Amino acid sequence: MKRQRQQLMLAFIFLFLSIYCGRVAGLIASGSKKVGRVKAGPIEISSLGCGTWSWGNKLLWDYDPSQDEEIYKAYRAIRNAGVTIFDTADSYGTFQLNGRAEILLGLFERRYINENENNGLYGFDFGKMLGNTATKSNNKQQVATKFAPYPWRITRGALVQAAKESLERLEQDKLCIAQLHWSTAKYQPFQEGALWEGIADIYDEGLAEAVGVSNYGPLQLNKFSERMKVRNVPIAVAQVQYSLLTARNDEILDSCNAAGCRLISYSPLCLGLLSGKYNLDTLPRPGNPRRQLFKELLPGAKPLLNTLEAVAKDVGKTQSQVAINWAVCKGTVPIPGARTLAQAEENLGAVGWSLSPDAVDQLDIASAGVEKKMIENIFQTS
Repeated sequence: MKRQRQQLMLAFIFLFLSIYCGRVAGLIASGSKKVGRVKAGPIEISSLGCGTWSWGNKLLWDYDPSQDEEIYKAYRAIRNAGVTIFDTADSYGTFQLNGRAEILLGLFERRYINENENNGLYGFDFGKMLGNTATKSNNKQQVATKFAPYPWRITRGALVQAAKESLERLEQDKLCIAQLHWSTAKYQPFQEGALWEGIADIYDEGLAEAVGVSNYGPLQLNKFSERMKVRNVPIAVAQVQYSLLTARNDEILDSCNAAGCRLISYSPLCLGLLSGKYNLDTLPRPGNPRRQLFKELLPGAKPLLNTLEAVAKDVGKTQSQVAINWAVCKGTVPIPGARTLAQAEENLGAVGWSLSPDAVDQLDIASAGVEKKMIENIFQTS
């Protein structure tokens, strides 16, 4: 009888170790932090972010709620790698799906935290024991949401209310960064002042750690920066469309340095054109606005794409990874989107290494030679 009890105990211990060695190995893998950290004004963010424009967008990205589980797999992979900064907006999501991206970000983070907490057994948190990044404060999700300057948002209070509504969708208490989605200086300049005061009020009311702007050119960013200095409100980021196919790249970098904020580069793959997946025979589906745009840009971008392909072969990376790494080498924080696990893994392959100065120069020269650049956002200011 005693021998049977000993055998049973050994069998239990063996089963316990078998199960948890596998779990521990998984925790080590998921806890391995690949993405570094950089300063963004007064805060610190991951050196690679994730854009959520496609989460809820049926028009450009053919989103459907049935994709949410796959999107979560992508989310979990990039969180495990150390990505913390997620760019979103209260306008992301088409038609009845408006605000969908913020809702998903809140849902995904709660699920992610719950999964990590459940890694322990009988009170033992193996994640913490093994240094899983999800348990560390520097791996906390950081939401940078943008508020659209809708025509009816003409008072500073309207912007504060927008921030509260975003926090309700996220089911969170505080944003990392509150951003103005675009400037109204071109078409409704009187609204601009209210927007600036409103974004500062969001910070003063403790609804955000810092503020930022999107689609502001160098001149408008300088004006905004001066006003925020008067209000004693810290600017963390300014984001613009920034890639090998965009113009005025150096100007906005200089303005960000002057304002003491980090440049966020959105659409670093130029809506996918720089991925190497498209040519005149392989285009987005008919009806997708990108189809006509790519038809116009691809012929003139051919020399750049050839250089991108050659550099990618030299460094053993994909064209997408080289294009994103180029943006990192420029001192920006790229925010490529990811809706599948494969896309997330592709994006993560863009960090943990750096292009040589010679490779960056080759790409810069090829980029400068493209006469027809990517069209600027309609709301982009000078």
